[in-house]
Amino acid sequence: MKQIEPDLWETGTEQPAPGLTTHAYLWTSPVGNILFYNTTHGHEVDHMARLGGVTRHYLSHQDEIAPSLRTIRDRFGSTLHLHASEAHLAGVTVDDPFTAAHIVGSVLEVIPAPGHTPGSTCYLAHGASGTYLFTGDTVYLRNGSWAPGYIPGISDRAALDETLTELARLEPDIVISSAFVGDSGVMTLDRPWREHVEQARRGLSQPPSS
Repeated sequence: MKQIEPDLWETGTEQPAPGLTTHAYLWTSPVGNILFYNTTHGHEVDHMARLGGVTRHYLSHQDEIAPSLRTIRDRFGSTLHLHASEAHLAGVTVDDPFTAAHIVGSVLEVIPAPGHTPGSTCYLAHGASGTYLFTGDTVYLRNGSWAPGYIPGISDRAALDETLTELARLEPDIVISSAFVGDSGVMTLDRPWREHVEQARRGLSQPPSS
């Protein structure tokens, strides 16, 4: 695992599809270690153990479901959190099948973000280096620019557009997508997040550039 902030660690590279890369992220938060997204690398679980394990495991949407969910739970006794609309797909018990936005321990905001999939969710964490926004695949980095996570025939364009309107109101310092195309899914912002979101919204009405 790679430390990218004083309290944030990135797992190794996974490539679920040609040209697409993903990582998971372990946040050593004031309310216990929180894992965002998912990893299938067994050696990463050992590294998490050395960092204190995993207290809570938050998925951004159904595409992060894998047998490793059970591995992580069995190793650490962590709780699993996933939107209720997709909880039945998990293959293991979802301890918190949430339906609404809520705050965890005053340091983490859970933000349902339908559109990419019905249960897509973003997370806003108040970390050591500012505010971290985990977008899942709702918006993702594509060669350094933000693009909408719209898949024809699967995603809901209208719902995703409404979600992007809500996300534009946030003021994160660092934004982290699950899947990405290019060198990294992490961006430290040097201009307002709403400008990046507007860029993604424009992408809903045109094909993505390569």
